[in-house]
Amino acid sequence: MQPVKRKKTDNKGKKSRITVCLIITVVIFSVFALRLVDWQIIHGEEYRSLANRSTGYTEKTDATRGEILDCNGVGLVVNKTHYKVVLDKLYIEEDKLDSIILSLIDLINKTGDKWEDTVPIKINPDGSYAYVINKKDEINYMLSDEFLDLDENTDAEECFSELVKRYNINENYDAVQTRNLVSVHYNMEINRYSNSNPYIFAKDIKQSSAGAICENTQGISGIDVQTYLVRGAEDPDIAPHIIGALGSITEDEYKALTADNKDYSLDDKIGKFGIELAFEDELRGKGGTKVIQRNSDGTVIDTVETENACPGNTIYLTIDSKLQKTAVKSLEQNVKDAKAQGILESRAYGEKGHGEDCDSGAVVMLSVKDFSVLASASYPTYDLNKYSEYGGYYVKLSQDENSPMYNRACVGSYACGSVFKPCVAGAALEEKIIDSKTEIFCKQNYDYYPTNIVKCMHYHGDLNVTGATIQSCNYFFAETGRMLGINTMYLYAQKFGLGEYTGIEIEESKGTLAGRDSTSWQAGNTVQAAIGQSDNAFTPIQLAAYTATIANDGVRLKTHIVDKITNYEHTEKVRDFPAENLGDCGISKKNLDIVRNAMLNVTQDSSGTAYSVFGNYKIKVAAKTGTAENAGSDHATFICYAPFDNPEVAVSVVIENGVKGRYAMQVAKDLLDEYFKK
Repeated sequence: MQPVKRKKTDNKGKKSRITVCLIITVVIFSVFALRLVDWQIIHGEEYRSLANRSTGYTEKTDATRGEILDCNGVGLVVNKTHYKVVLDKLYIEEDKLDSIILSLIDLINKTGDKWEDTVPIKINPDGSYAYVINKKDEINYMLSDEFLDLDENTDAEECFSELVKRYNINENYDAVQTRNLVSVHYNMEINRYSNSNPYIFAKDIKQSSAGAICENTQGISGIDVQTYLVRGAEDPDIAPHIIGALGSITEDEYKALTADNKDYSLDDKIGKFGIELAFEDELRGKGGTKVIQRNSDGTVIDTVETENACPGNTIYLTIDSKLQKTAVKSLEQNVKDAKAQGILESRAYGEKGHGEDCDSGAVVMLSVKDFSVLASASYPTYDLNKYSEYGGYYVKLSQDENSPMYNRACVGSYACGSVFKPCVAGAALEEKIIDSKTEIFCKQNYDYYPTNIVKCMHYHGDLNVTGATIQSCNYFFAETGRMLGINTMYLYAQKFGLGEYTGIEIEESKGTLAGRDSTSWQAGNTVQAAIGQSDNAFTPIQLAAYTATIANDGVRLKTHIVDKITNYEHTEKVRDFPAENLGDCGISKKNLDIVRNAMLNVTQDSSGTAYSVFGNYKIKVAAKTGTAENAGSDHATFICYAPFDNPEVAVSVVIENGVKGRYAMQVAKDLLDEYFKK
């Protein structure tokens, strides 16, 4: 076979393509070379000057968290503008830093504000140096190998000398100036002051101080007076259990939120309980970004929002702050009074069980119209502004044996005692177990079940349902409950909302309903359940909803504590919370009226258990008292609604280990007094 000869034109074409590529490459590099000459030689000074005049950088902007207000728009948790002085290392000449610091200290001192003075060393009157008392942890860290690497027994004089050397403080300054400079430099180091991390020299300064500093530092680069928002409770101890608090996001919370496509970072704060948790999505808002341009002396010359931050929405609660304050104050006073009386009687009788162990309680007031919460207090309470999940105050609260962080009003479940009797009365009337004239003879000790003897406070003789309710006869209701049976009893209790979630937006307990939720049951337990004992354990908010249901012609509504949600500026409504019907108690108006009239006579009949407090009250009140046995002194419970003829509000009170009903009744009376001032 003859070899194929290649044509000469192939080689020529290849050479032509290579030549074209070379020419293009030369042209491109020539253009770059010309641009470099233009940038660096022809217009070099102009571009350098422009670069020196301004620096641009991007910052994330946090969304303003929404506020929480009461039903009248009174602030419960609000955002307030504060001022701080910031030093930006990027724009401060290092050799002028100390003179700038001393000038700022002088200005701050003259205005009466404080700068961040944290070094744990002070000057004694004789000019010597000493460690600050109660700063042991800070001193140990300062001497540790992580910082100065000095012996733990090093005295303050030597330690201070090392700090002066560390920060290269000029020896021409006097003792006070030297100490102040050391303190600022020390705090700068602790807070990692750098080009990318400005230092907060002073915070929470007065507006007048901010103005004075701005005026006196004009022309000094790197000093910036900035505004920031501080979120806090206006009355920090009146509703911490309702409002809730923010806390650091946990890893599990972060994973759950990001899995739900929510924009969170690991250094974010989120609602941990209460309204702050329940309405996290509404309150949080959305962050943005901005580009900031500064010139060479640190002055901001331009700020451009590339993505606007959107503030969170405002939550209006149904709480009335005046009623809430009354609830908190009265509850505290009556718990203390019950304890004081209990101590006196315990000493007098030489025995326990008189209320000497009374330390806590709860009260709830609902609107009968829509079951909105007008007041809900738990005692002991705490200061929401001092609360922090990692602070010493939190540790103190968590170690308090009276559990002040526990929301007794919504989460605490208590044996309710005789306030359960209106439910049993209504059920027995509806089921025709009894009628309004049926009489049962009370011989004080009910012994139908020898292993479950029910003791009555008195020997009442013959009583009908009205008389038994007025005088709270255990014998009558034990026998009525036995005839009714536990299954029927708890079915009616369920319809009244006992042992059921009320629907409130924050955390609540379901409670325990005897028979239904009991792990074991004997026939004799029924008589104990009928007088509010056995396994019956309900929350104060359930008891308030139960009372409101009686007042509302047997119709139970969903309990709620949020009235509405608006945008941050309060100009546009985002969401309403209308009343929601949860059902009927199943008792006819005729039978319900028998129960309600009996409850009225608890306060109006001279033999009624609430007559001493409400007998001469200006408004007719329907009520039921209760005493519940438990470990320690008995609980004192009380429910009521008013006015009787046209119900507006329902109240429940539980005073743990309070024994005597008058203290629980007084809490309700104080709330009614405040409400009917209107």
